[in-house]
Amino acid sequence: MSRQPVAAVVGLGINNQPLLPFLQEHGYKVVVADKKPAEELARTIAERHLGEPQALYAGPDYLDRLAQAEHPDVVYLTPGMKKTLAPIEALRAQGARITCETDLFLAQCPAPVIGITGSAGKTTTTTLVGEALKTDGRHPVFVGGNIGRSLLGDLAQITPQSWVVMELSSFQLELVEHSPHGAAFLNLSPNHLDIHESMQAYGAAKSHIFRFQGPNGWTVVPYHDPAVTPLLTQYAGQLVFFAFQDHQQTGSFIDNDTIMYRDVHGQVQPIVAVDQVRLPGAHNVLNVLAAVATVKMAGGDSQALADTIAGFSGVPHRLEKVREHDNILYINDSIATAPDRTMAALKALSSPLVLIAGGYDKHLDYDALGQAIAHSTVHHVVVLGQTQEKIAQAVARYSTIAVIRAATFDDAIREARRVAKPGDTVLLSPASASYDMFNNFEERGRRFREIVESL
Repeated sequence: MSRQPVAAVVGLGINNQPLLPFLQEHGYKVVVADKKPAEELARTIAERHLGEPQALYAGPDYLDRLAQAEHPDVVYLTPGMKKTLAPIEALRAQGARITCETDLFLAQCPAPVIGITGSAGKTTTTTLVGEALKTDGRHPVFVGGNIGRSLLGDLAQITPQSWVVMELSSFQLELVEHSPHGAAFLNLSPNHLDIHESMQAYGAAKSHIFRFQGPNGWTVVPYHDPAVTPLLTQYAGQLVFFAFQDHQQTGSFIDNDTIMYRDVHGQVQPIVAVDQVRLPGAHNVLNVLAAVATVKMAGGDSQALADTIAGFSGVPHRLEKVREHDNILYINDSIATAPDRTMAALKALSSPLVLIAGGYDKHLDYDALGQAIAHSTVHHVVVLGQTQEKIAQAVARYSTIAVIRAATFDDAIREARRVAKPGDTVLLSPASASYDMFNNFEERGRRFREIVESL
């Protein structure tokens, strides 16, 4: 009698939860390992009807106990963990294949997948692409990935004619051995260096979005981008470009204040006037340009695309206008988990600003942010969290802008309210992750909304 294969699911977050029923249905003995308490994990498994695992390794030493007790054939790692920890290396040495939910989905999906990555703008671009294809309406559309929803449970409904759009982070791409058929690589700047060993490793993980494509694959990239272009030296698929200026290549660009698209045959068509883009900031115009090229390469309808762009006001936590109170505008940009995202927000806003920044330390450099603040409309910076001193020092290096240190998130908002004047904007754009105070940036953004709405 043959041995039942064993699959270990490491980390029982939203991304990995669908693995349990899927693997059990496909004949695997499934074990779960997670640092959360066993009672909490058991409750999650029961409430979400994930199916009973054969074994559960919980608590702070969960990885060591898994490596000592089990000899799994395959290990599915949660996206945001280091992939080179000693217990993982021990499992690899035992012969286990170390992989992830994303690679399983890419291998199993019957439809061509459109994957979107980048250091900034992924969610906005993914949402815009998904909405444009839904407006087109000719095929069913499935949107998931890093945007907050695994698509593994949708495999039974996906057909070869479906449009599948995935936001993909470096964490999700690091272990994949399959690439989406079509990809968009928006930009590349330092991020997640607390998990990736170097900027080179971070870029290499991102490049997996196109590395394993077949000869008919295509990738949308910024034209002559100094960070992205070097990763494309051995790329054999169809390159599609986006830029403000006409690059004379397949892709999107702006001409006479209109977003244009040039197809693979060299035919150019207007898509939508730039003044129809409702999202603030030049960085969001680039996101729209990338979305245009992506939707057109996927075969999407131009009018549906134009209608979607004209009606699209953004997604939560991305320069989201929360409320105007006492003639002070409050904006939630909690998605800004790295300095370059906050720098883009500063460029997008012209009113006098009180900036709230700081949070979990991802080992990033804040010098450029200090310069950007010095040349912005910011007149006070409220700092908090693990990165507060890094940010405060960067501000002091380039300006005399007042810096206020806050002990808690709620205190930071109160301090910002205290120094803001009528006509000002209070901007939450932390330039840092949220994990020192919150489970994720969404929770941080929701707390900001709650406090502002109670003023």
